[in-house]
Amino acid sequence: SPILDLLDNSIIEYELSYRNTNQLVFKMFDRAVKNNPDAKPIFHSDRGFSYTNSVFKSKIDFAEMTQSMSRIGKCIDNGPMEGFFGILKSEMFYGKQFESMDKLIQDIHKYIKFYNEERFQKRLGCLSPIEYRTQAQCT
Repeated sequence: SPILDLLDNSIIEYELSYRNTNQLVFKMFDRAVKNNPDAKPIFHSDRGFSYTNSVFKSKIDFAEMTQSMSRIGKCIDNGPMEGFFGILKSEMFYGKQFESMDKLIQDIHKYIKFYNEERFQKRLGCLSPIEYRTQAQCT
């Protein structure tokens, strides 16, 4: 369960679990809010059960964020996140086998670090997300 910042395409927070549960999303979201207390972004998501329930809505309201979800069958709000998942799958998963779940989890951690710090993106002027963020903060 990741959060992608649309400024620089970085993954600012994520949580891994063996199952998709509300707690997976809540834990990731709470950590993101704690680590970025002054951020008041628009929170784009799909219409999954974790994002449409009243507990998550109260978390959004408490953090003074705006929630944005596309209509059913229209994935425009969640498109950037789906794009990240496509990149992750094509660069890390396809054609590979993992010897254990622990190895898979370890490799996901490594990939997200690589993605944020080293993977160049054309949209960012051939900089990595963190390089782009650093450059944007200096101007």
